[in-house]
Amino acid sequence: MSATSDVFEIMHSTRAMRRLRPDPVPDELIDKILTAGISAANGGNQQKWRFLVIKDPAIKKAVQILYKRAFDEVVGPRYASGEPPPGVTKERYMRQHRAVEYLTEHFHEAPVWIVACLEDGLTPTRWAGASVYPAVQNMLLAARALGLGSTLTTRHLLHEKEAEAALGLPRGVHSYAILPIGYPMGKFGPVGRASLSDVVFSERWGQPYRGA
Repeated sequence: MSATSDVFEIMHSTRAMRRLRPDPVPDELIDKILTAGISAANGGNQQKWRFLVIKDPAIKKAVQILYKRAFDEVVGPRYASGEPPPGVTKERYMRQHRAVEYLTEHFHEAPVWIVACLEDGLTPTRWAGASVYPAVQNMLLAARALGLGSTLTTRHLLHEKEAEAALGLPRGVHSYAILPIGYPMGKFGPVGRASLSDVVFSERWGQPYRGA
């Protein structure tokens, strides 16, 4: 599958694409992705989101060093000792682990990064992300619709101050995600998720949801 306009197909096949080709991505496609982002809901329509588009290899490499450090310290050991999440087989979980390792080593080689930020001041609130993550999801879906791969990653925040300094963010602006964007090496979808009965309750916590 490549480009598509069916919204449900897009949602059900927007996998985390961590293996990306280094081929350039046309600016007009990045514009479409960004326009989808700013179409999202946000608190009070204040539009305090800011999006940093990065192609500079030196900036990306500086952040990748921190990204790999976070993998070595936290993410790698967690994968090595963890169990597959709901809806994912052990084999698929190990493929995911290998893909995460690949992205770690090649993060800076993705042709375009979109860094999703908020002008949220010096003490952001717990709910601040509600004004940027809908935009992030819109951009992921738009990338999928255009046949481009990406993934929502926040691992750089394990070394937040150093990473945001490398990104050149001013005081009072914080990053909430980095979306590496490129043409995928693999195929889209389907996503692996738990069933509704595993994660949805009816009326009271713990009471099974029957649905249709």
